[in-house]
Amino acid sequence: MGTAKREVDPWEIDLGRFRVYLEQKYNVTNAYYFLGFVQETNQELYEAIQKAGFVLIFREHNPAMIGKKKGNVDSDIIFHIMKKMYKKEDFDKIILVSGDGDYKLVVDFLIEENRFEKMLFPYKQFASSLYKKLGSQYFDYLESPEIKSKIGIKKEKGSLGN
Repeated sequence: MGTAKREVDPWEIDLGRFRVYLEQKYNVTNAYYFLGFVQETNQELYEAIQKAGFVLIFREHNPAMIGKKKGNVDSDIIFHIMKKMYKKEDFDKIILVSGDGDYKLVVDFLIEENRFEKMLFPYKQFASSLYKKLGSQYFDYLESPEIKSKIGIKKEKGSLGN
């Protein structure tokens, strides 16, 4: 008999409530939402993200490659942060929403420069092991009951969950 793989309990973030949470908890004035590439079928999603108060930034792709490659935005996010620092643009601290270990070097640098506020991991089990030495003041889990209750989509009582 094999071991059962623990499944993640799926839940959805209410983008509007999440944006309010970022503003109230961390005084976030500009919240960027990076996406792989534009797809006409996702226009409703893009409108919902903007309506919630996020600035949408799409990864630039050669039109011939769309659909054939991963929409990896990690380097774009890191470049965006470093460009702001290099140009001495006015910002206080960075908050990242990810569990991806690709940000570890930039997180360490931002901490060293006193420009890092928090890493918000969507799911604890998917947070990169590279962050194990990160002090607890620098991270939180969006799935924690306290945060989830503030940013999750509220299910209507009596709803069948459709």
